[in-house]
Amino acid sequence: MTVNIVGLTREVYKGLPTTLCAGCGHNSITNHLIKALYEYGVEPHKLAKMSGIGCSSKTPAYFVEQAHGFNGLHGRMPSAATGAKLANSELLVLGISGDGDTASIGLGQYCHMIRRNLDCTYIVENNGCYGLTKGQFSATADVGSKQKGGKTNEYATIDICGLAIELGATFVARSFSGDGKQLVPLLQAAFSHRGTAILDVISPCVTFNDHEGSTKSYAYVKEHDIVLHTADYIAGGREITLDYDPGTVQDVTLDDGSHVLLRKLDVEYDPTDGISALRVIHETRARGEFVTGLLYVDTTQQDLCAREHLVKTPLAQLDEESLRIGREEWRKLMEPAGGPSKP
Repeated sequence: MTVNIVGLTREVYKGLPTTLCAGCGHNSITNHLIKALYEYGVEPHKLAKMSGIGCSSKTPAYFVEQAHGFNGLHGRMPSAATGAKLANSELLVLGISGDGDTASIGLGQYCHMIRRNLDCTYIVENNGCYGLTKGQFSATADVGSKQKGGKTNEYATIDICGLAIELGATFVARSFSGDGKQLVPLLQAAFSHRGTAILDVISPCVTFNDHEGSTKSYAYVKEHDIVLHTADYIAGGREITLDYDPGTVQDVTLDDGSHVLLRKLDVEYDPTDGISALRVIHETRARGEFVTGLLYVDTTQQDLCAREHLVKTPLAQLDEESLRIGREEWRKLMEPAGGPSKP
């Protein structure tokens, strides 16, 4: 029986049967998550699955049944995720949200989570509509996009990735639920990133938003997907150095015997340049296209736990003696700046 690096089979990473519509893009994301978590070697007891309200927020029930899980109020998932990470910094916090849960009622919480650089992977299952309430436009619907009933959206879209970069997010990527080859390594890279990792995943709603005229339909996204680069994730190991010419392919053998093909592009996109990332997002959106791949990354910033100087031991594991200050220490803290007060 095949097991991963922590000795677990793929079956361990599965969850309950889905209750979403057949063909829903969210189910594809779930399958990609199962593959990514299994290959990455996440231990279920160290995984915290967080969600809010909406079709997307049902997703955590469908993978890694043995992990921790919390379904919060609509748009309030970032607060619950922050509490979980501060209480136990050893947890891999994985937030599953939707375009309504993130870009409408949860927009404020989304922004402040990014400002704080909370160490979590935040996935937005983005279908451009409210699937639980009959398919009304969400804040991520594109201008000119049409509803199933024929109504056209006239309001400006909120670009989840562009906003994240503006707010200082340290990892921003976009992908498509139907592109597991790209999404799985992006997920694994997000797991390993220390800080807020935003993944905007276009996920067609087969019931309300998969028709001609919708810019979030499966056919439209497949036709207008502009791929920045072919993403891959390689776990840490011995350093491998290469020297090969632009436009050529190099076959590299890794420590575990597997192979990776590296293609050096003639014109390379730089994901560390935030200004260029915003330009690409705006230019492709103006052409009605979706640019996918790792849009921006910054590995130099401290995450929330580091900025708040939390101890290495998770707060949830500290005993009473470690948490309670002694009487003498308390007295010194209460003394005025000029010294002990006179009786």
